[in-house]
Amino acid sequence: MKCVTVYYTPNPGPCVLKPNQILSESGVLLYKRPGVNDTGREMTGKKHRGKPRQKTQGPQGAYWMYGQHACAAAIANPARHIRRIAATRNAAPALPPERTGLAPVEILSPAEIDRLLRGDAVHQGIAMLVEPLEGLALEDMLLSHPKGGSSPPNTSPQAAEGAVTSFAGSSETLLILDQITDPHNVGAIFRTAAAFSVRAIIMPKDGAAHESGALAKAACGALDIVPYAPVTNLARALDDLKEAGWWVLGLDGEATTAIGHMNTSGKTALVLGAEGKGMRRLTAERCDLLARIPISAAMESLNVSNAAAIALYAITRK
Repeated sequence: MKCVTVYYTPNPGPCVLKPNQILSESGVLLYKRPGVNDTGREMTGKKHRGKPRQKTQGPQGAYWMYGQHACAAAIANPARHIRRIAATRNAAPALPPERTGLAPVEILSPAEIDRLLRGDAVHQGIAMLVEPLEGLALEDMLLSHPKGGSSPPNTSPQAAEGAVTSFAGSSETLLILDQITDPHNVGAIFRTAAAFSVRAIIMPKDGAAHESGALAKAACGALDIVPYAPVTNLARALDDLKEAGWWVLGLDGEATTAIGHMNTSGKTALVLGAEGKGMRRLTAERCDLLARIPISAAMESLNVSNAAAIALYAITRK
């Protein structure tokens, strides 16, 4: 049998009820409905513990990007559509010169920016409401040559008409992410890819980390620097790469060959799988060779973003 708490109103008559209260027929008693809080939501008995989750998603797919490096790179990327720019008075001078057509910078207090992001994001006094990048089509990425300035990062050649990219990525290295879903890892991988002049990153449209404030912050500006191509079918994309003359190398902790013992002087596409699960079977089957990073037996594996940095160093130093 469920129990209810009974409250008596001091003055019978018109009153405003909370969602968890019911007025009796006599107009005197208010009953508190069990399992319902003051907002009218059902109570599950679970209490929130720890820090609140960051909720930086904006309307219609737009999201709040934050951090000086991430926002500066987004402003410098002609393909990035920016709806709002908010900055503190001290942080605003760190922004690069505004592009034509950008919204004016709104000067806000740190607390006001905190409320925009609705979380514990380290925004460094700058936040922008941006739309996700469209990315490149795989065929356009294979045809383009970043050193020649064909099109700016993460946009189609048509949308980039008249613009010149500043990214001088290598034409000999691609990075492929197989269902890596942690935004901090993906952001760190973008940052590493920029550091090693990777030509582009390829990842599936589904089952992968999507653009977010946390991913952009971890990328430290590289999200708007390194081109990426989202694909519907990763296995088919690997087949297309091989037909185009790319050598596909998969990173696998169980492989017998160490990555430092291979000749990777040609066009190389490095495949990284999710932590724990690794590459999917169809992905691994399409690799020309599997390699491992030799590590101590005291540790089972490396963080995927750390593994990406070590593998890219081994590939690009030759």
